[in-house]
Amino acid sequence: MKQNLEDQTLTSIKQNEKTGACCSSPLYGSKTISILSSQSQKVIRSTSSDITFSDHLDHFIARLGVKREKHIVEPGLYAMGIPKKESPVFVSANYTLSFDALRSSLKGIDCYILVLDTKGINVWCAAGKKTFGTNELVYRIEIVGLDDIVNHRTLIVPQLGATGINSKEVRARCGFKVEFGPVRADDLPEYLKTHHATDEMRRVRFTLYDRIVLIPVELNNFLLPFLIVSVILALTGNYTAVAATIATAISGLVLFPILLPWIPTTDFSTKGFIIGGLTALPFVQYSIYGMMDETLWVRYVWGLAYLLVIPSISAFLALNFTGSSTFTSVTGVKSEIFTYMPKVAVISGIGILLIIVLTSMRILEGI
Repeated sequence: MKQNLEDQTLTSIKQNEKTGACCSSPLYGSKTISILSSQSQKVIRSTSSDITFSDHLDHFIARLGVKREKHIVEPGLYAMGIPKKESPVFVSANYTLSFDALRSSLKGIDCYILVLDTKGINVWCAAGKKTFGTNELVYRIEIVGLDDIVNHRTLIVPQLGATGINSKEVRARCGFKVEFGPVRADDLPEYLKTHHATDEMRRVRFTLYDRIVLIPVELNNFLLPFLIVSVILALTGNYTAVAATIATAISGLVLFPILLPWIPTTDFSTKGFIIGGLTALPFVQYSIYGMMDETLWVRYVWGLAYLLVIPSISAFLALNFTGSSTFTSVTGVKSEIFTYMPKVAVISGIGILLIIVLTSMRILEGI
């Protein structure tokens, strides 16, 4: 029965490859292979290492944060190439970028990919939320009938998923050994030669490119509030404040991730405050020495308002990058929130109140 099962699986995969099934998600039209076990019907979907134009488009839209809940892969078992019972089994999240990064790195390797239901969240974040976790892994192993499909009991799990997976519990509950692979999927072909990850493979990087690709989604998240504020200030005729609003967005959402490793201090909030403070200096200087048509006290109050608002908002925006960074931890983030956010809220609140008062005075004087 088991031999017939394997033969039927291989035949189905070959037939599926001839029809051109190579996509990662039902959204892309991937096909399924139904096979019969001694207990129930199991389904194996077919995929490949090819990344199509549609995949690249999906990645681009995902990077912008558009339709965040739509970039998902159907959970379950996927076959790449013509896997046999001894072929390796990799574990991934059902976020398209995670799944596609894995399959594209396995070119020419016959294997299975077990996709967990992480609600469309990447491996690292899902591990922290425990959706890429022990219970889901054990459940998915059982529901796809993995013990009938392969003759070994080893799963290769991404290192960044380790916080969510209890390997001892997985072994005790379903008999499968969890083997934590390298951080980067690109290292998997080399890792498979020895099943040993070098120190370099274990090192988590957060390169300039890694930081830059985070910028579009953060800009998309905060673009509307900054746009509304800019329009309101423009209607009052305060174009300096409009420029300050744009500069604040750039400092917290663009310059901060780019300059992150080189900004002094370890806390994200203080890093953001520093870069925001530097951004505020030209506006403070202009307020005091450039607004010569205003009285001296008004010029100083405008300078104070910029000095309060820009750094504090920049600090708040900086804190949004903690979930994507290797520079901090969950404990560190919680500590920052309770330590700095109340202070940031008070400082920015005072600054915004000053801007409202000064702007109201300007409007009333013009009536």
